[in-house]
Amino acid sequence: MTATTDGSTGATLPSRAAAASHATLTTPEAAGVPEAAARAARRATDHLLSKQDAEGWWKGDLETNVTMDAEDLLLRQFLGIQDEKTTQAAAKFIRGEQREDGTWATFYGGPGELSTTIEAYVALRLAGDTPEAPHMAKASAWIRERGGIAASRVFTRTWLALFGWWKWEDLPEMPPELIWFPKWMPLNIYDFGCWARQTIVPLTIVSAKRPVRPAPFALDELHTDPADPNPAKPIAPLVSWDGAFQRLDKGLQQLRKVVPRRVRKAAMNAAARWIIERQENDGCWGGIQPPAVYSIIALHLLGYDLEHPVLREGLASLDRFAVWREDGARMIEACQSPVWDTCLATIALVDAGLPADHPQLVKAADWLLGEEIVRPGDWAVRRPQLPPGGWAFEFHNDNYPDIDDTAEVSLALRRVRHHDPERVDRSIGRAVRWNLGMQSRDGAWGAFDVDNTSPFPNRLPFCDFGEVIDPPSADVTAHVVEMLAAEGLADDPRTRRGIAWLLAEQEENGAWFGRWGVNYIYGTGSVVPALTAAGLPGSHPAIRRAVAWLESVQNDDGGWGEDLRSYKHVREWCGRGASTPSQTGWALMALLAAGEKGSEAVERGVKWLADNQREDGTWDEPYFTGTGFPWDFSINYHLYRQVFPLTALGRYLHGDPFERQLLAKAARSGTGRPEQAEPAGSSLSEAKGS
Repeated sequence: MTATTDGSTGATLPSRAAAASHATLTTPEAAGVPEAAARAARRATDHLLSKQDAEGWWKGDLETNVTMDAEDLLLRQFLGIQDEKTTQAAAKFIRGEQREDGTWATFYGGPGELSTTIEAYVALRLAGDTPEAPHMAKASAWIRERGGIAASRVFTRTWLALFGWWKWEDLPEMPPELIWFPKWMPLNIYDFGCWARQTIVPLTIVSAKRPVRPAPFALDELHTDPADPNPAKPIAPLVSWDGAFQRLDKGLQQLRKVVPRRVRKAAMNAAARWIIERQENDGCWGGIQPPAVYSIIALHLLGYDLEHPVLREGLASLDRFAVWREDGARMIEACQSPVWDTCLATIALVDAGLPADHPQLVKAADWLLGEEIVRPGDWAVRRPQLPPGGWAFEFHNDNYPDIDDTAEVSLALRRVRHHDPERVDRSIGRAVRWNLGMQSRDGAWGAFDVDNTSPFPNRLPFCDFGEVIDPPSADVTAHVVEMLAAEGLADDPRTRRGIAWLLAEQEENGAWFGRWGVNYIYGTGSVVPALTAAGLPGSHPAIRRAVAWLESVQNDDGGWGEDLRSYKHVREWCGRGASTPSQTGWALMALLAAGEKGSEAVERGVKWLADNQREDGTWDEPYFTGTGFPWDFSINYHLYRQVFPLTALGRYLHGDPFERQLLAKAARSGTGRPEQAEPAGSSLSEAKGS
C-alpha cells in the first residue's frame, strides 16, 4: 500500500486507486463480501434500534468547534450569571480541543484558525488560566504572529467590544432601521439567509446600544502592538465592491450621530418585536444557538430582566444545548438535529431490511408526523399564497421548516407501513405541495427560502464569516427530485426543471458540489440516486462521468474520504482525504444507484465498511463530514457514521427500496409486475393542484 504526501500541507493521505474496472471480483475475499455486509448490517441495525428515544426519535451529538463554548462563557460573564461548575466544565472541554501548536481548529485535523483561537483563549482566561501558562503563552504568541485581535473576524471583535477589549467605533455599523427596509429594497432582512437574518436583527440592537461591561483583565498579549491595537488599513478602491461597501459603512457611522433618538428607539422596539415573535415554544430562536445568544443580549439591553419569561425561557433553552461528557467536560451544540437524524435513521433501517411495520419504525413515523409544521413562517414573505407543510431540522423551529428535511422526511414516511396511511398521505401531500411551491426561478431549491440569491449581503463589511445567503444547491435539489420521483411526479415539468438544473451543475470531473455535506462526495452521493430515481438510466453520460470520478478517488484501502479543505483548495483536495464511514456510504449509494453492484469499487467499499465496523455495530468517525458554511463552519454529526453506512449496506444487500415496494405491491395485486408508483390519498392530487 502506497501513500502520497500533499506538499502544501504535509498531510499524509491514502493514494488514489487506479481507475477501477467494472468486472465483478471473483477472489475468495470478494466471495465473502455479501456475508460480511449482512453481518455488519445486522449489528448496525441492532445498535441503531437501541439508541432510539422512548418518544420515537433519534439524535446524535452535533459537534462543531469551541467558539460555541467560548461564547457561552462570554454570555454568562456579560449577564453576570456565570458559575464555577459550568465555567470549569467548559474550560475542560476547550483545553481538550487545543492543538499541539497552541491553536484551535474549526474541524478535526484542520489548521489553526485565528478567531477561534482568540475566543478559546479569552474563555480560558475567564476560567482562570494565566497568560504565563505554557498552553496560553503558546496560543497568544501564535495569535500575535497572525495579526492579533485586529485580524480576527467581526463577530469575534464584537464579543470583545462587549467588555471594552475592542472599540465599538472600530466595528462595522449595523443600524436597527434595517428592520424597516421593504422586501423589494436591497439589503432588507429577507435578503439574508434565515440563519443570518435571525442573528443580524438582534445584533443591530447591540450595535446601536454599544454596551461595555467591566473587563476582568486586559488582553494586551493578543495585540501586535498594545499601544496601537487597530492599525490603519488602506481602503479599497471606490470602483470595487469592497471599496463601495467600506464607504457605505463610513456613511452609516456618521448617520448614527444624526438619527433622531425617537427614530432609533422605535427601530429597536420594532426589532425587539420581530425577535420575540420568532421565539419558539421551548424558548429558543430557530433551534440554533447563535441567534438565541444575541437575542438574549439585545432584549436584556432593552430592559428585559433575566426573570422575564422571554429571557428566562431563552436561557433555559441554551442549557439544553449542553452535552455533559463522562469526564466532566461540557460541550455546547450549535444546533440539535432530531428530525434530520430520525428520518435518516428510518431510511437506513428500512433499506437494511427491517420490516416496514416494525414497531420502532411506526413509533418514529408517529413522532415525525407530530413534528409537521402547518403554520406559515418567514418563508411566506416570498410565498404568501403558499399553504404550509413540511418539517424543520430541530425539535422546535416552526418559523423555519426546511426543504431538505421535508424531502427526506417524506421519503422516510413513505417507507413505513403506518396504521393510519391516510394521515401519512395528507402530510406528504402538504409537503410535496410546499416543496414544489418553494422552487426557485432557476428550477432548483435552496434550503429555507426562495430565490435568496442577492449579491449584496455577502459584500457587507459586517458579513465576513460564512454564508449569509441561501442559494439553491445540488444536494437539496437532488433530495427534492428524489422525493418527487417517489411520489409519482418524475415527469412533472417542475421535476424535469430540477433535473435539468442538476445536469447543468455537474462539474467537469463528473462530481457535484456539496453545500450541506463534505463535499463533492456528498453532492455526488445525493445527486446520482435522485437522477436514477427520476428515470435516468445508469448509462446516461452524466451518471457514467459520476461513476468514473468516484472510482478515480477511491482510496487504496477501499473507502472514500474528503477533507474540508476541498471547499478552499478544490484542485488539491476534491475527493481526497482519509476514508470515513459516512463518505464511503455516500459514494456507495451513488454507485449502487448507477447499477454498479458487483463492480470492484463497490465490493471494495462494502468490504471497507465491514472491516472497519466495531464489535458493537458502530463506526468511529472523528472527521467532520457535515457543513454549516463551506469552509467556515463545519459539523461532525455523530449519527452520520451510523446511518449512511447502514443505508449503503442495505442497498447493497437488498437493492433499491422503492423497487422492492413496487414488486411487493405487484405481488399483492397479483399482476406479477411492478407499475409506476402513484401515492395514495392526497399527495399527487395536492401537488398537481399547487
